[in-house]
Amino acid sequence: MGTQSVVSTGFHQIPRHDGIFQERVHDAYKTKGKLPEPTVCPQCGAVFHEGRWQWRSAPADAHQQTCPACHRLHDHYPAGFVTLQGEFFRTHRDEIMQLVHNQEKHARAEHPLKRIMAVEEKEGATLVTTTDIHLARGIGEALHHAYQGELQYHYNPEENLLRVSWTH
Repeated sequence: MGTQSVVSTGFHQIPRHDGIFQERVHDAYKTKGKLPEPTVCPQCGAVFHEGRWQWRSAPADAHQQTCPACHRLHDHYPAGFVTLQGEFFRTHRDEIMQLVHNQEKHARAEHPLKRIMAVEEKEGATLVTTTDIHLARGIGEALHHAYQGELQYHYNPEENLLRVSWTH
């Protein structure tokens, strides 16, 4: 079964076939203004350097500010929701969840703001929440590439929120 992503724009839904989501709205968790360099997150140790958050060492006198990912974790406010369900998922859950965690590990190594927040069992499905919409999309694409199944995206630009559903 083919996949199609949908960008919700209030009353209208515009199908997208390229898998790209347009971020048109303000994200309350994005860093506002330019941070002093270097800035270190006191929770995770990520360093804001050369305009982006990175994994590197910070000098002892670095400015301190919580990074957007730790801020989302603290507020329990995910940007991405990935719902995994279906008979194939239930019978191969451990293997599939290993792929999900490997996707996060790979993304997080290069991008400190891409993290899994939680994995919960809800009404016969598994819900994975993320700090970043792109990680949620990447998890869905990796699952579809590895196992096929049905993949759906629902992006809410007003809230900068992506819901991914994978069923197999």
